[in-house]
Amino acid sequence: QVQMVESGGGLVQAGGSLGLSCAASGNIFSINRMGWYRQAPGKQRELVSTITSGGTTNYADSVKGRFTISRDNAKNTVVLQMNSLKPEDTGVYYCNAIVSSVVRTSTREYLYWGQGTQVTVSS
Repeated sequence: QVQMVESGGGLVQAGGSLGLSCAASGNIFSINRMGWYRQAPGKQRELVSTITSGGTTNYADSVKGRFTISRDNAKNTVVLQMNSLKPEDTGVYYCNAIVSSVVRTSTREYLYWGQGTQVTVSS
């Protein structure tokens, strides 16, 4: 089993910055892709950004140039730095990770999610 613990988030005025962090722990052999998703009230969860173990990043068009994702492979953490925040960035932010775990004598991949952290941007 793997636990994903998020921290950060909160309330900020438009134009401000926030940082989100997510740490994975437990039965981890390796972590492939890590990422952040968000869900605004009344909307579906959407991709914000992902990063592979090799450092390849991907961003939603709506956050390109404002958000930066990074990870520390040694600490199994992923960070999302959010700058120039807009009211439309408001929502619950979830981290996830594709984790390879040891099962008996082999490894298997599982997808894990964090519990979510609220980001509110006031206008």
